[in-house]
Amino acid sequence: MFKKLLIPALFAFSGIFLPTLSHADTTLLNVSYDVTREFYKDFNASFIKYWKAKTGEAVTINQSHGGSSKQARAVADGLEADVISMNQAPDIDILYERSKLIPKDWQKRLPNGSSATNSTTVFLVRKGNPKNIKDWDDLIKPGVSVVIPNPKTSGNGKYSYLAAWGYVIKKGGDEAKAKDFVTKLFKNVPVLDTGGRGATTTFAQRDIGDALLTFENEVNLIKKELGDKFDVVYPSASILAENPISVVDKFAKKHKTEAVAQAYVEYHFSDAGQEIAVHHFLRPSVASVASKYKDRFKPIDLFSVDEVFGGWAKAQKTHFADGGTFDQIYK
Repeated sequence: MFKKLLIPALFAFSGIFLPTLSHADTTLLNVSYDVTREFYKDFNASFIKYWKAKTGEAVTINQSHGGSSKQARAVADGLEADVISMNQAPDIDILYERSKLIPKDWQKRLPNGSSATNSTTVFLVRKGNPKNIKDWDDLIKPGVSVVIPNPKTSGNGKYSYLAAWGYVIKKGGDEAKAKDFVTKLFKNVPVLDTGGRGATTTFAQRDIGDALLTFENEVNLIKKELGDKFDVVYPSASILAENPISVVDKFAKKHKTEAVAQAYVEYHFSDAGQEIAVHHFLRPSVASVASKYKDRFKPIDLFSVDEVFGGWAKAQKTHFADGGTFDQIYK
């Protein structure tokens, strides 16, 4: 009777594990922000092909997407990402600050502060621009409804908030005028989605709002898919949104994926990776590729977080920490 019980059990056991042993692929998890889904479909396929040709090793890349700050907290709290790709440096910094998953100087390990691409905040409006929205000042007018993701959970939302604030400062206004302007803007925001893709759904599919504030790459993808329904408006000035990436050292070491994870993040800076970024309306950071495609992206007066806000650490503490300026405004 023991043998009759043991043999089926062994077969059941081997049935669970043999497929894993027969497919010894390396698997990476890239935890990313909300509006990179389409980019990574193409990028990952290209890297998988490149890695197979270079090493003979098959690699599977899994993706996780959501509001960037929410995603970053998940990794800091134990989501075992091999790679993290965000739209702002603070959402990678917390991996060191909260959990020591990466070194403090992670930005020094890759070119351009580890940011392979950048973007900016622009407006998506209904076809024909019925509310005649041309610049930031038009967004605070009575009767104009603006869709922005939540700055507390979304890097997309943070950039929209800081872009509006910085617009006032760049025009010569002071902090009080900037706060008043942003307060009026958020009074015109009917709903705060947790991430950029949720905000896109609210605007494009639920038909809420007269303007969507989101990244340049996102609005161009929407217009490419649904061009007859929307127009893109470039404001007179906006913020430089940098998109950093890093290996998550502690988890990559645990998974024994350090080599492939490092190659994966470096591939973002290759000509092939930069070309894919351009195809998805992300501005390349490698000078040779940026020069090649300079006519693809509309010139715009861009200001950085460092320039206007004294860096991300100061901006985060002042504007987005609990009880900070955003909390005061939104209450």
